[in-house]
Amino acid sequence: MSEIIFLMGVLNAIVFFLCGYLSRKFISERKVKSAEQRAKEILEAAQREVEAGKQKVKLEAKERMYKLRAQFERETKERRYELLNLEKRLNQKEINLERKMELWERKEQELQQRSNQLALQERALHQKKKELSELIEEEKERLHQISNLTQEEARNILLTRVQKDIEQEKNLLLKRAEEEIRRNSEQKAKEIISLAMQKCASEYVAEATVSVVNLPNDEMKGRIIGREGRNIRALEMATGIDVIVDDTPGAVVLSGFDAIRREIARITLERLTADGRIHPARIEEMVAKVKQEMEETIYKYGEEAAFEAGVQGLHKEEIKLLGKLRYRSSYGQNVLQHSLEVATLMGA
Repeated sequence: MSEIIFLMGVLNAIVFFLCGYLSRKFISERKVKSAEQRAKEILEAAQREVEAGKQKVKLEAKERMYKLRAQFERETKERRYELLNLEKRLNQKEINLERKMELWERKEQELQQRSNQLALQERALHQKKKELSELIEEEKERLHQISNLTQEEARNILLTRVQKDIEQEKNLLLKRAEEEIRRNSEQKAKEIISLAMQKCASEYVAEATVSVVNLPNDEMKGRIIGREGRNIRALEMATGIDVIVDDTPGAVVLSGFDAIRREIARITLERLTADGRIHPARIEEMVAKVKQEMEETIYKYGEEAAFEAGVQGLHKEEIKLLGKLRYRSSYGQNVLQHSLEVATLMGA
């Protein structure tokens, strides 16, 4: 009986030992798994923070790169504009110098030719004077020999004949001098007109290639430029016109040789500043709308010109081309207005 009780105690001890060992093992494994899970979560959080830091650094670097690029483009554009203006001024000065040199050379040639002509005329007059004196002596001697006239009477007759010859020669010289003065005056008038056209050419070119848009205030310039220059680039791309924002108070300059595009840019900019909503999408929308209105306006100008000139049966494309002449100029005069004047004269 005691042996059985001993064996049961031993078995109970073994069972309790196994249960404790297994429970401790289970708890240890659970703690290890929990620690591993927490370590994994910490690593994932750290990786997310690293990725977020990388993304932030990339965005900051990209934004700084955009700012530097916009600043470089703006400075490059300003420098290019200054160089273009300098090149235009130098070309104009070179043209003026060449014209002055040509004018001086032409005047020098004319003076030389006139000096040569005067020398030839002087020699011819001396020769004629000498021949005339010889003829007078011969006539006087001949008349004295063949007639009973006295020497005084013969001298008077010869003087009368010489006076007639001198009058004819004087009239011929006066006529030649008048013709020469007329030619020189025409040449001088042409030179004066060309110089006047040359002085007015630079001002006319500036008026024909530049438009100024007035702004309500200088703060509007920043809105026209936009963030990193997005708005001004969108406007230039949509219209094909250079938008110059400088230190001029309350104004923006539009530069371009195409008068129609420049007019589209001017109307678009005026409407955008009046509306106040200035962003690339709005700019493209407004430019498209103004282009459509400009097509209608050009067609209207063509119809009015055709009606005023009394021309009927023109094709739509011909009317459109006629309306485009409203935005063309030649020698400071509007081409459409000049064409109407010519049509009126031809009709008369």
